[in-house]
Amino acid sequence: MARMLIADDNPQLLNILSSAARREGFEPVTALDGRQALEAFRAQPPQIVLLDVMMPELDGFQVCREIRRESNVPVIMITARGEDFEKIMGLDIGADDYIVKPFSPSEVMARVRAVLRRISRGTEEPGKLLREAGLCVNLEDYSVFVDGKPVRLTKREVDMLWTLVHGRSRAYTREMLLDLLWGYDYYGDPRTVDSHMKRLRAKLDAVPHPSWEIRTIRNVGYKFEVLS
Repeated sequence: MARMLIADDNPQLLNILSSAARREGFEPVTALDGRQALEAFRAQPPQIVLLDVMMPELDGFQVCREIRRESNVPVIMITARGEDFEKIMGLDIGADDYIVKPFSPSEVMARVRAVLRRISRGTEEPGKLLREAGLCVNLEDYSVFVDGKPVRLTKREVDMLWTLVHGRSRAYTREMLLDLLWGYDYYGDPRTVDSHMKRLRAKLDAVPHPSWEIRTIRNVGYKFEVLS
């Protein structure tokens, strides 16, 4: 049975979400603070994580950062407030989605299903390895190599790079990338894409790659291009 790690300092909410998870066929593993969440994650790696932002010991952002250093498991952040900066921060550090309290358990499980479907569609596409002009992107283990040199990227950055390389014949608008990588129901600022792209380029540019580039198309978005 697939495990779902649910971390929140509200015992009543934990019980409600655990019951909903069981109805969805998950085995819930719960934690009341950020430190417990990390310990539970490392003891029994789950298939998906529901992570409250405001928790004692370690907050949800800190826990998400630690998880992303070790795993690409899907993470959905839970926040009591709807401020855009919290949503953007959570997504920027590697969360796959967010949900704002108050919510219904059925809404949370719908978000879980949507995230898992997006990931499933990505992994079920024919081929998990792309090679272009010395660049190698592998979705099997989310590794990236530039002329044989490894480049350490987050899951979101690998997904973004894969999307651009896979669709190298087209330019992607910020809205298209938001839809493909964050999901159609994410209504955040398109500048989120720009902040991810800035970090992605900085990491890739640490290794020379004169035979290709990620171009900025003015008033449009971004495009992967092999240079002649």
